[in-house]
Amino acid sequence: MTKQNLFPGKTFISTALEALDYKAAMTAEMRHRYLMRAAMAGIIVGIFYDAYLSVVAAFDAVEIGEMTLKPLGKIAGALAFSPALVFIYYSKSELLTSNMMIGSIGMYYKRITASRTGKILFWCFIGNALGGLFVAAVMNFSSMISPQVLSIMTETIDHKLEYIWEGWPGWVDLFFRAMYCNFMINLAMLLIYNGMIKEDIVKTLVMMIAVFVFAFTGMEHSVANTVLFEIYAFQAHLDWAAAIANVFICLLGNMVGGGILIGLYYAYVNDDARYLRRHPEAAEPSAEVES
Repeated sequence: MTKQNLFPGKTFISTALEALDYKAAMTAEMRHRYLMRAAMAGIIVGIFYDAYLSVVAAFDAVEIGEMTLKPLGKIAGALAFSPALVFIYYSKSELLTSNMMIGSIGMYYKRITASRTGKILFWCFIGNALGGLFVAAVMNFSSMISPQVLSIMTETIDHKLEYIWEGWPGWVDLFFRAMYCNFMINLAMLLIYNGMIKEDIVKTLVMMIAVFVFAFTGMEHSVANTVLFEIYAFQAHLDWAAAIANVFICLLGNMVGGGILIGLYYAYVNDDARYLRRHPEAAEPSAEVES
């Protein structure tokens, strides 16, 4: 049994740690550029969220007897939203939820401290929110949010805030929806970072499937919710206390789903340090760098 068979995810770990290094360097030396990259991710999320709502509104406007095509609209809307992660990935933008996984891996391998990781996540969230705020302001001075779209948006907002208004049962439901959301997002990033997928079309498909699953099933994404709340606040009254509580619980759930269930889980599974102590002959020149 070779070391490669026992620890097939070493490429994933080394890629994640390499990504962590440049994120740490940017937040320390070029924070404004890092904020700009994070803001672009927020802008992308905002535009694609508007596309999702617009598609659902378009299908809802088609009446067949006493029914509408809204159920089909949710499928089409999720498909419209699904390329968002693809645009973020290939534009080299910074998304908070992916960085939760990368930061956790870095802490496991002692590549970065918890406080430094917290700073990276903090500035990434600020940048994502600023990008969402930009989209919200621009949409407010355009006709992109039609009355039909605003109606669907209001329904979506009310649904998200109901988790908070319900008390503990709603909070627990929201937490687990957020947990599974970032599990799916970072599972896609795992498949891309592990080096086994070479073709860009397959990478694109993997990311789209992951986003479609979370969008269609109603999983909760902290950044997407933040951007949606910002857009809605320019259009109508928003219960800010409930909205902030929603984002806070989503952040916790996303951290568990991406940071623990993917990040720490695969960091441990691919940790070959104990194996190399028992089998020093299996050590490779690059083993120390990778781990």
